[in-house]
Amino acid sequence: MPIRVKYLGLQDYQNTWQAMQAFTNQRSTSTADELWVVEHPPVYTQGLNGKAEHLLRPDPRIPIVQSDRGGQITYHAPGQLIVYVLIDLKRRKLGVRALVSILENSIIALLADYGIQAYARVDAPGVYVDGQKIASLGLKIRKQKSYHGLALNVAMDLTPFQAINPCGLAQMQMTQLSALLPKPRLPGLDTLGRELCQHLEQQIEQSSTIELSADF
Repeated sequence: MPIRVKYLGLQDYQNTWQAMQAFTNQRSTSTADELWVVEHPPVYTQGLNGKAEHLLRPDPRIPIVQSDRGGQITYHAPGQLIVYVLIDLKRRKLGVRALVSILENSIIALLADYGIQAYARVDAPGVYVDGQKIASLGLKIRKQKSYHGLALNVAMDLTPFQAINPCGLAQMQMTQLSALLPKPRLPGLDTLGRELCQHLEQQIEQSSTIELSADF
């Protein structure tokens, strides 16, 4: 069954989160999987495992939302490419760890297309370039259906990351595509969204069956 891609533009985080929950709760075995490509206004989101000590000195003008995804605290803002991954893992015969690898490998492949060597870490989900984090992951699995997804820093104000330990990683420096490519070569978010979704679709279709895992 093909994957449906939706380009939603700038969307409120809370409303999008509720829409993902509703989609997941209402979907049936015949519902097509979807990828939602969005940006969010400035917001900190705290995962289910989030610890207060990772919120260091937040800007009071930026809201903090307690989310139901896995992981610790992160930051979203315009100029960051977000793809939410609404997948029926049982139908795709995918385990949660396989899905995490799909997200990481898709970002790594996209960056390789632009001559950037990136990598994943076994101990900390996400994608890194020269020791700095360029993309974050967070998933929720409910009844073997996924939602939430990935966030790739493209051309945003990274300053608010300094007020947190991103994803619970103390002193982790964040980077973004605009710092790694000369401005004339920097693609727009629309282009990157299409290209990343193509990589995601290819990775999902090609992934082999592995044992289903528990919630991530």
